[in-house]
Amino acid sequence: MKQMAAGAEERSISAMVGFEEDDDAPILSSRTLEALKEFLSEQNSLGIGVGGEEGGEADDVRLVTEDWRLSQFWYDQVTAETVVNEIRALCSSASSRVACVACPTLYAYLKKIEPNISVQLLEYDKRFEQYGSDFTFYDYNQPEDLPLELKHSFQVVVADPPYLSKECLEKVAQTISFLSSPKDFYLLLLTGAVQQDRAAELLKLHPCGFRPQHSNKLGNEFRLFTNYDPEERLGGWELTE
Repeated sequence: MKQMAAGAEERSISAMVGFEEDDDAPILSSRTLEALKEFLSEQNSLGIGVGGEEGGEADDVRLVTEDWRLSQFWYDQVTAETVVNEIRALCSSASSRVACVACPTLYAYLKKIEPNISVQLLEYDKRFEQYGSDFTFYDYNQPEDLPLELKHSFQVVVADPPYLSKECLEKVAQTISFLSSPKDFYLLLLTGAVQQDRAAELLKLHPCGFRPQHSNKLGNEFRLFTNYDPEERLGGWELTE
């Protein structure tokens, strides 16, 4: 991860604890100082640059720090690259459009690996407004409160509902219906294994053999569901009797 310069870190720490350098201020313990430095480093992490380097210039695609209060848990690198490569395989033409619903990790990796791909990130967290016109504010509680130009305009939709509830999946399913092309479209849903029956009922999805993982290990088992048979990719469909 990109680190702050030592001087910048110390100035930021001074600002956080509320004193200037020339004040007769109390001295922080070494343990407190290290904890503050670690916190600042995490808050200023910039994620993945389009060119494949960490950090990068201002026009790079960047990831912000997870906000667990928003149920944000980023995928690990293997998961993100595996799903992105599947999306690339599904985009049959340069005109194919991809919608990433509440999965900013995949947006970032898509733009890193395939910079020219047309992809829209629908996300509640307005920190992702840094992605400019690729960002659309999205609240799953208002599943169709979206710009009309997005309606039925995506050939590939990838969704990761923020919560493992029936209500959340039902509303995200409404969003998927709003976004997806009226002709053939490909749907990838990443969510908890507990949603398998609901995903089949609402969206006619089947689980794949590939198991998504997160950078911060979660207690809930996650699965990847699709509305098409990936055959040799993603471990294929796991069909049950």
